[in-house]
Formats: sequence, structure tokens, C-alpha cells
Amino acid sequence: MTNWTRCGLVLFWLMTQGAGFAQDSAKTTDWSNWRGPLYDGTSPDADPPIRWSETENVRFKVPIPGESLASPIVHDGRIYLLSAEALDADSYSRNLASAEAVRERGEWPPQVSPVPHAFYLYALDADDGSVVWKRKARESTPHESHYLDTSFACGSPLTDGELIYAHFGSNGTYAYSMDGELVWERDLGDMLTRNGFGEGSSPALAGDLLIINWDHEGESFVVALDRKTGEEVWRRERPGEVTSWSTPLALDTPKGQQVVISSTGRSRSYAAATGDVLWSLGGMTVNQIPTPTERNGLVYLASGYRGNMLQAVDVGSASGELESSAAVRWTYERDTPYVASPLIYGDQIYFIKHFRNILTALDADTGEVRFGPERLTHLSQVYASPVAAAGRIYIFGRDGASVVLRHGSSLEILAENELDDGVDATPALVGNRMYVRGRRSLYCLENGSPGN
Repeated sequence: MTNWTRCGLVLFWLMTQGAGFAQDSAKTTDWSNWRGPLYDGTSPDADPPIRWSETENVRFKVPIPGESLASPIVHDGRIYLLSAEALDADSYSRNLASAEAVRERGEWPPQVSPVPHAFYLYALDADDGSVVWKRKARESTPHESHYLDTSFACGSPLTDGELIYAHFGSNGTYAYSMDGELVWERDLGDMLTRNGFGEGSSPALAGDLLIINWDHEGESFVVALDRKTGEEVWRRERPGEVTSWSTPLALDTPKGQQVVISSTGRSRSYAAATGDVLWSLGGMTVNQIPTPTERNGLVYLASGYRGNMLQAVDVGSASGELESSAAVRWTYERDTPYVASPLIYGDQIYFIKHFRNILTALDADTGEVRFGPERLTHLSQVYASPVAAAGRIYIFGRDGASVVLRHGSSLEILAENELDDGVDATPALVGNRMYVRGRRSLYCLENGSPGN
């Protein structure tokens, strides 16, 4: 592909991304939040490898201490990620084993009891994975457990190029300079999560505001903090909401900037500047996890635990309660995702059933089925959200297996790959590289690298 052709494709992509693209000035060549530069799981200019293994196309593999499902982000040649490290590793290992025994006996829920932890933000060199700096945000004993397959650090960091925001939920929210200087910190209290499953929502940036959703078994709320100072700008109660793990979506619309939060009770859109509710819609299932996604003025809301629902909402015309509104363009009620967020690529929306290995693709404008449900036999369980670049879809399974698909109206598998480490975090696509956070290690996958 010539440089002119690549530039033309990038320009076309940017022109067709709709209202959500102008959310901030982050470079598309970076991956500044866990959903990527366009907030939809895609990169317009990345071209990562198609095939890899432990011995092929691995630029580096570096160990990351502690436990975390937080996705890596990449900005200006550095990788940023979070980790929670047990200060009493033996006790924590025993608690993990105890929770595993509960699951093996068929009991519920398999909770991991807390021990003292240190909560860290890492900055790594994007070329070799070396630690540029490491900052300890806090040492504390979490007030409640987490689910066996998660951790005490599940929210992902994000950056606007001026500050890096590290959100550990009940263990505090922190803003650091790009050189690792603590600028501000904020404690919003303690969450009480359903069944002690733990926390996982990440913040979102809306202009000069950092938006944090606090849905739990107590008094739920959403709060907007001044991104530069951490001071509270507005807070709104979220009546009737219970624990959810969905990250807010900030986007520009003809009605001004909105913040959309998908929830078990009612999905709501807030005016970013004031916190006023602009519209709401019921219909999601319990244990809401997938994050809203936007394309050309349509916002997609999805959930898939104890039910199935995918809704496409026209944010330009949405106002008030939408149950009988034409602003709900279409709905789809089969094989929708429980954990992984949907992927919007071109004119299609891709999603995984529950957290299984079953993929469906719909026309993003009409909801008509393009293909699926199709079983991806190389995969088993999937937590990481699909990502896309260069006309390809990348999907990782929890055991480190992955598939690469050609973007299109039928299922075409280009490659099936495996890594030794399990993968629950969403990868980051930057340039000709893919940064993949495993349970124990961070991989950089790049064409032509010899491997470890």
C-alpha cells in the first residue's frame, strides 16, 4: 500500500467516524484509553501483525508484578498500566486457592478475601518494555473481596497527554504528570459490589472533566471532577441503580457534549457540562459490563447476562424517556455480550455472546445480520473486548489463544495464534505493534521480531 493510499484511507475513516471523534485532541497514532483513539476499539492507522507465538513476532515480553485486568494504554512512546500487588503474597495465594476450591465444589460466589495491597501506576518504554518510572498510589487493605477471575485493579488508566488518570475505585483516584509527579488524588468512598465481585469501571474524559460512574449496592451516583485539580464539579444520584462495571462514553453531539452510561436499571445520557439527564432508556440485563460505543450519531448499548439486549439510539433526536421513541433505531435480542464490549468497524458491529466463543456481526445502521452466530473454535472464554485495524478483527481468549478475522460480511479467519499467558485485558494497537497484557506479562507483538 502506498503512503498516498494509506493517507487517503485514514482521511476517509476520520471523516466517517461521526459525532464522537472530537472528544479530545489525542493523536490517533496513540491508544490513550482502553477503547482506543476513536473510543470504539479501532485504530485508523495501526497495522499490527497477523500471526504470532511465543517464538514469532514478539518484540518483547516483560513480567508485570501483581494482579490486574486493567488494559494498557500508549502515549508518546510510553505504555501506562495499573497493578495491585499483595503485600502478603502467601496469604493472598491462600485466599485465591480457597476461592478456587469454592468454585470447584460448585458453591457460589468464589470470593477472594482481601489482604493489604499496594496500588501502582507503571510507565514503560514502548520500544523495549523497560520501566521508566513506577509510582505507588496507596497501600491499603481493600474493604471487600473480589471475584476469583478478577483483581483489585480492574479499571484502566487514561491520558489526555497532560495528565495520566489512575482509578482504583474504592482505593482512590489519582492524577499524575507525564513524568510521574502526583498532581492530585481523590477518595470517593467505598463501593459495595454485588456478591463481593469487586470493581471494574474506568473513568472517561469529557473536555476538562473526568467522569466516574459509581454504581453499587449502596447509593449510586455519577460524579464529574475537574481533570486538572480533582475538585468536584457536579454529582448526580442514580436512583435504582445497582452494581455495574460499564465505563461511561463521552461524545460530541448536535445538542452539545453528552456522557452516556449503560446500566442495569436505565441507561442515561447526561449533559457533560451540568450533569442534567438528557434521555434515558430501560432494557439492559443485570450485571451490566459492556461500554457504550458510537458511530455516526448512533450509540450502541449492550448487555448479555440473564437475557440479551443490543439497542441503537440516535443521540441527535433522543430526549426524555425513549421506550416509545423513534430515537431507538433498532434492537437485537440474541447472543449479546456479557463482558466484552461490542466493536464498531466500518459499517458493522461485532460482538461476542456472553463471554463465550460465539461471534455475530450486524449492519450498524439497520441491525440486520451480516453473519453469525458463528463459533470460533480456537477460542473458549473471552473477557477482552475485540479490537480492529487494517481491515482485521483481533479477538483474544482467556487462555491466551486468539483469532484474527478479515473485516467483512462473512466470517473469514486469517490466523489462529497462541500465547503462554492468559489474556483478559483489551490490547492496544499502535503503529505496527500490538501491546497485550497477560495475567503475568506484557507482550509487544510486531512483525519481524524473533520472539522470546
